[in-house]
Amino acid sequence: MERPTSEDNGVTAEPRVLRRDEWDTWYGTLIRAFGGVPEPAEEVELFRELTRVDRSIGVWEGDGAGDGAGEACVGTAGAFAFAMTVPGGARVPAAGVTMVSVAATHRRRGVLTSMMRRQLDDVRAWGEPLAVLTASEPAIYGRFGYGAATFALNAEIDTSRVRLSVPAGTDDVRLRYEAPADVLDACEEVYARLVPGRPGMLARRPGWERLALLDPESGRDGASPLQCVLARRGGEVTGYARFRVRPAWGSEGPRGTVVLDDLAGLDPATEAALWRFLFGVDLTSTLAVRGRPVDEAWQYQVSDVRRCRPELRDALYVRLVDVGAALAARTYQAPVDVVFEVEDAFCPWNAGRWRLSGDAKGASCERTSDAADLALSVRELGSAYLGGVSLGSLGAAGRVREVRAGALAAASVGFGSDVAPWLPHGF
Repeated sequence: MERPTSEDNGVTAEPRVLRRDEWDTWYGTLIRAFGGVPEPAEEVELFRELTRVDRSIGVWEGDGAGDGAGEACVGTAGAFAFAMTVPGGARVPAAGVTMVSVAATHRRRGVLTSMMRRQLDDVRAWGEPLAVLTASEPAIYGRFGYGAATFALNAEIDTSRVRLSVPAGTDDVRLRYEAPADVLDACEEVYARLVPGRPGMLARRPGWERLALLDPESGRDGASPLQCVLARRGGEVTGYARFRVRPAWGSEGPRGTVVLDDLAGLDPATEAALWRFLFGVDLTSTLAVRGRPVDEAWQYQVSDVRRCRPELRDALYVRLVDVGAALAARTYQAPVDVVFEVEDAFCPWNAGRWRLSGDAKGASCERTSDAADLALSVRELGSAYLGGVSLGSLGAAGRVREVRAGALAAASVGFGSDVAPWLPHGF
């Protein structure tokens, strides 16, 4: 089918692939769109290296003077090449959509739509069945087929009044302070071992390990430089915690805050030992936690969850670029045999009926002319894809329509995951 061009939407230029020598201007457009506050030099340099210019696009427009004085960048969008764990443990290629911005001078002129159109066409051509993103403004991306698929837990734990009960074996774990850069490889080995076990986790490409070590003074908000504690059990490295400490003093004495950056453990005892350490850092009374898995065990080990002030936030948004390939790439915790009637106006190659048959061993998903069992949009499939949002809940919200009685409950169970999906870091 013929698609509208950016000119039809009021934009005078089509998105085109970025050239390396345009990166500074392109990135500057992005920073200005997000408020214009300069980022630390080390962060800019890291993202300069991580950017795949061949997977990045921009919209460039002339100044209108007719004198050939040059072009201005008015839109940016990029796509990292990720491999993401899906239910069943497989790693599926996923385009990590990033650095999306439109100049304030060019809002409501079709710039974003033209970039999303070009980008999803490209992702399909690259053979990647999924596109994923984190959203500064969640309302924007639903119309392009992205659905909220993972959530994250924030907390402000009053460690002066909350106690932690730990499982057997915790006392066998030994902790030691280490310089974060010196033990980066050991921490990455722990992370890599955890990736297959939780949907939504990203296998780290070379260079991405450096993200964890970014530590500009301007980003500490009065806290210490990054600290690291390494956990060992039986002589093996089994976990780590990276954090900062923000000192503070009140009329009753020290009231500092531990700010957790990252924590990982290969077993429950290691995780508990790391959390117990963070609860007991000297001269502190608060542990600030951001972006943790919603099913993390510490929530059930604390003496008073209310004094932890838990808060749920949306995290990863998922878009099925190739419905058949994406649904066949994961497994299902209960047998499923269901025909979906999929609506996808933005990527019409997905629209129509698909028969999904699968179980815990594997799945297939093919075009079919059989009658539909469930009707939904690609956005709902994206939300349910990693097992963290139930099809049943989406049905109760009126976003999935049951055509065949009983089909929704069966599919909802099959799509679930015993482990909550989790995005470990932004991009």
